[in-house]
Amino acid sequence: MEELSYYEILEVSRDADKATIKKAYRKMAKKYHPDKNAGDKEAEHMFKLANEAHQCLSDDQQRSVYDRYGKEGLQGMGGGRASSGGFDDLGAIFEEMFSGFGGGGGRRQNPADMEKYPLDMNVDMYISFQEAIFGCEKEIDYTYKKACKACKGTGAKDGKLDTCSQCKGQGQVYMKQGFMTFSQTCPVCNGTGSSAKEKCDVCHGKGYEEVKEKITISVPKGIDSGNRLRVSDKGNIGKSGHRGDLYITFEVKADKHFIRNDNDVYIEIPVFFTQAVKGDTLTIPSLTGELELKLHVGTKDKQRYTFRGEGIEDVHGHGKGNLIAIVDIQYPKKMNEEQLELLNKLQDSFGIESKPHEGVLDSVIDKMKSWFK
Repeated sequence: MEELSYYEILEVSRDADKATIKKAYRKMAKKYHPDKNAGDKEAEHMFKLANEAHQCLSDDQQRSVYDRYGKEGLQGMGGGRASSGGFDDLGAIFEEMFSGFGGGGGRRQNPADMEKYPLDMNVDMYISFQEAIFGCEKEIDYTYKKACKACKGTGAKDGKLDTCSQCKGQGQVYMKQGFMTFSQTCPVCNGTGSSAKEKCDVCHGKGYEEVKEKITISVPKGIDSGNRLRVSDKGNIGKSGHRGDLYITFEVKADKHFIRNDNDVYIEIPVFFTQAVKGDTLTIPSLTGELELKLHVGTKDKQRYTFRGEGIEDVHGHGKGNLIAIVDIQYPKKMNEEQLELLNKLQDSFGIESKPHEGVLDSVIDKMKSWFK
């Protein structure tokens, strides 16, 4: 699929304010920080992307240019380079990562701003090989979350919250092990520091209601397993009424005959040994119809023939892949006397050429005999 935008990297909407962007960045940076993912190249890459996205979206001028012209518009503006503010954020993140050692007081998010569920959501979609190759329209039935109006998304009756009795409002509980003190998120309030005195009668303490929705999406040509499609403003709805995005992750079912590798397609062609020897011309299937395969005289087993541009259309629109036909030579499982006689006559007609092993192996045999003299 296409390259992720800065908003997708931080998993925020395009109208997110600075506080939301900073919160999302700190979450991503903590998750992928090199000190927590030693040797993980993918985590290192995501850490750099998150930092790049944050530097752009937290700067009003850069963000305005990016929204209008994309990354290309940032060239010459210093887009993606770390500023002093970025290092301050990294320091705070590092502090939060290790705040549990020694009972240090890491920063905690305001409970009023915390959602009980992520606003962005994902659904898996299974499609056929044909649907993936040629594109299609698909209808999706899914269920999203919407903050309960009665309790304002808190899960508490009339929205009234008390200080959590377990963590005393800290959002963290501490455990001592020897001279070390470790902290973890409070299991009772999930880190908010507050809990419901009485559960909401409408949502029964969940803080949200579930709503069923049906939408139709256009699946682009060339979609592959693992690709994601984003549908804006179709995710969960939070306390403020802001709605996240719906992400659709595709899984393409395998085909009986065609095997996909990126945008290339492979197909195995059974060929009788006499056809391979003679170099016959065969009619084979392709994604768009029939093709003519001209075998070379003496074609070998597993030999490949490439038909350029007969593969899958790139999902980004960058041309098409190839169709690769792989020869699978078939031999007779048994022969009658007449067939065997004809085959012997054919072999004899080639003379010494039909016994290439004799000249090579005779010298090896003579050499071996000398070993035992």
